[in-house]
Amino acid sequence: MQSPELVHLRRFLGHVLRALLQIRVQHDPRDVADPEAVIVRAHPLAMPRQRLLRRLVTGGTQLMKIFEDDGIYFYKVHVDWSDASKTTVSPPQRIAVAPYHYLCDGQLSSCVSQPGTDRRLDSQGDKLIQRLVYRNFGDHESILAEHSVATAAHGGGVRWYEFRLNKQRDPALYQQATYAPDGFYRWLGSMAMDRKGDIGIGYSFGGDPNYPGQRFAARMAHDPKGQLTFHESVLAEGQASQTGGLRWEDYTNIIVDPSDDCTFWFVGNYLKSGALSSTTRIGSFVLRHCK
Repeated sequence: MQSPELVHLRRFLGHVLRALLQIRVQHDPRDVADPEAVIVRAHPLAMPRQRLLRRLVTGGTQLMKIFEDDGIYFYKVHVDWSDASKTTVSPPQRIAVAPYHYLCDGQLSSCVSQPGTDRRLDSQGDKLIQRLVYRNFGDHESILAEHSVATAAHGGGVRWYEFRLNKQRDPALYQQATYAPDGFYRWLGSMAMDRKGDIGIGYSFGGDPNYPGQRFAARMAHDPKGQLTFHESVLAEGQASQTGGLRWEDYTNIIVDPSDDCTFWFVGNYLKSGALSSTTRIGSFVLRHCK
């Protein structure tokens, strides 16, 4: 016999699933959410036991061979813990952004070249990558997001965004850019924001003749929009190619140390010379005016 809590949970999940299925039936496939997209935050004005959540996703639909778009989409999820039948998911709402094409047409693709092997690495280019970041500065609220896109130089770049909540508390584009200073691959990034509003971005770097490794860049809050003024630095220089499989590094992350809300910590993997499996490197940096 099932407990009352389990029965309630199953009913709640059933209502959420039905709401999501209704979206898939009623809207164009280009608007369908990536199922791995991350819920961003709870609405601070929601009533107790009720929440209004938002989530962001890229456009396109890889399985339907739609690899490009010029929008980022958000959903409003209203959770009613008292009456699960009143839980709702809004239709996708589009935020216009610069056009993009999934890096190597999306996930499970042989994408990033490596020296000394025909094995190429997966791009995971069809989704926003870990993680969405929310910060409340009192006079504004920011959400950061990024994904991996194809570049005109036939490499890969980190497309990054800062959204800010407007008076209707919907995310609106504040700034955007694609970081791709050359024709190599920068992909599978991660973003963080310190207490001053400075942004740090860590990502994988590669492309023959470079072994895959980890690098990072940053900007200060008052810098011109769309620019990473602290240019690329190396966390880990790759020393060998990965030959055992194409899946690569979608679990790296950069975060801000809660002890000072200034120090960026970035963790990522690379292969040492002669190694068959990866090694983890952890590093930190601080932008000078935050301390």
